[in-house]
Amino acid sequence: MGTRLFVGNLPFNLGEADLEAAFANHGTVVSAAVIRDSETGRSRGFGFIEMETEEMAETAQGAMDGFEFDRRPIRVSQAQPKNEVQRRSEFGERW
Repeated sequence: MGTRLFVGNLPFNLGEADLEAAFANHGTVVSAAVIRDSETGRSRGFGFIEMETEEMAETAQGAMDGFEFDRRPIRVSQAQPKNEVQRRSEFGERW
């Protein structure tokens, strides 16, 4: 299993193929996903990239964090495990 990266501040017209192509310059991309609104199908402005190895993910993160797509600097960071994100969400709802 590869290492997942969170990619934020994506242009709304950017697709998975564009995202994958940009990150492929820095290693083997296992998967690329742009998260879309379930009702409209429109991009929500963020996605995930899975790189083959942790080293490739670190290289890609360093090279792509701040890279501009359509004059929008993207943010790249290590993706949080899904259960960690859920816990944060649950905590926020109680307060």
